[in-house]
Amino acid sequence: MKLSPELAALKFIAEYFSDCDGALLSGSVVRGEETSTSDLDIVIFQKDLPNAYRETFYAFDWPIEVFVHNFASYNQFFESDRNRARASLARMIAEGKIIREHDFIQKVKKEAEELLEAGPEPWSEETIQSKRYMVTDVLDDFIGAENPKEELWIANALADLIHEFILRTNQQWLGSSKWVYRALLAFNPMFAEKFYEAFHTYYRTGEKKLIIALIDEVLAPFGGRLAEGYSAGK
Repeated sequence: MKLSPELAALKFIAEYFSDCDGALLSGSVVRGEETSTSDLDIVIFQKDLPNAYRETFYAFDWPIEVFVHNFASYNQFFESDRNRARASLARMIAEGKIIREHDFIQKVKKEAEELLEAGPEPWSEETIQSKRYMVTDVLDDFIGAENPKEELWIANALADLIHEFILRTNQQWLGSSKWVYRALLAFNPMFAEKFYEAFHTYYRTGEKKLIIALIDEVLAPFGGRLAEGYSAGK
């Protein structure tokens, strides 16, 4: 029988990183969202490590991703998380379950939780206008598209742009892949459902109206669509 995530993680640490100073088990198995293809995400701290690295293993019937840091390297990744508005390492540490205790782990978890609470760097007015113009430009392509093979990829671009716009203008963390919907859901469940319905309807039927209405709703508080009069670098 396959070992439980926590027991597999404990055995893995004992065998592969026995001299580490602290470790956390994170990811879907901690959130109770694991699937048949889930792996174990383990964040490891080793005080004397020269540099951070990531490595993949298969052990104890589990695929395992390890993120190994010293007592300072995580700061650079936290800063990158904030600048990119994607809380990767910070989220893993904040939600992680401690499987090897160390006083330092509590300190880092607190920092991660504070970073998540603070949110990413806010967009400047210039950035908002630039992104508003980009959304409008791609929306025009979508409305006017006549080739369904091209139109599909325009829709994909719009999904990414509008997810970014609504979250960043509200100083929320972004997602990617399955985390796009999760990020929207964490921000506003009603909007997440509206977003899903708009794009799901389009992908099933080719009907564009819900996507167009959704984008106009998102842009409205910022002046709506932007094309004529926009200038950059003038």
